[in-house]
Order: sequence, then structure tokens, then C-alpha cells
Amino acid sequence: MKQVVAALIVRDSKILICQRTEAQAMPLKWEFPGGKVEPEEELRTALRRELDEELGITATIGTRITVIQHTYHNGNAIELHFYRVDEFEGELENRIFHDVRWVERTELKSYDFLEADVAFIREISAGQVL
Repeated sequence: MKQVVAALIVRDSKILICQRTEAQAMPLKWEFPGGKVEPEEELRTALRRELDEELGITATIGTRITVIQHTYHNGNAIELHFYRVDEFEGELENRIFHDVRWVERTELKSYDFLEADVAFIREISAGQVL
């Protein structure tokens, strides 16, 4: 099972979401920034690295919010660790995504998120998380 980390970057009651490019797997789906954990890499270290690579920021990784296990239709299984990020240094820049947006939690359900994120999106939208 692949280990994956993702950030819930919160600013002024808004959450940062990112849209995959047309060239990526599951094209144009929305997700939270993050990515795969390298072998022997600590989860928070992996997320800090991913946020630097994807958005050009140095993040302070906060508490782990939840862990989700999901198996996609193609058989790929992931264990997804979500962490809250309230602080980061650097100017946010879109380095790899089709689009990056700050949205209110109630708007999340209107975006076409990755299948692994959908149930969690409902919880965030309902105010049960964050």
C-alpha cells in the first residue's frame, strides 16, 4: 500500500485545493497538495518536501487530521495521511498544477475531487473536520 501525504492549508477560513493537469493520472481532478512518501521518509518530512516542490513554500506541518485507506478501481491502494497547515513561508506559486484555488469549506462539494477524497470532503463541508 502506497503511503501518501496531503495538506489542508487553511488561511482566513479558506482551504487551498489544486487541480491536476490533463497529462497526469486522473486528469483535471481536484485534490489537496501533497504526494507520495519516499522509502524511509518520515510523513511530515515528505509533506514538507512535496509542498516545496509543488507550491514553492516552506510549511509548518501541524496535526494529523485523519488517515484514509482507499483502493482505486485499477487496484492501486493508498494510505492517505492528511495534515493541517496553518503557517508557511514563501510566496505560493503553482509549479505543477492546472489550477490552484482558495475556497470556502462549503464550496468543496462543487469540485470534482479524487475518489479517495470524496467522503472526507463531505465531512469538511459539513463542519465536522477543521
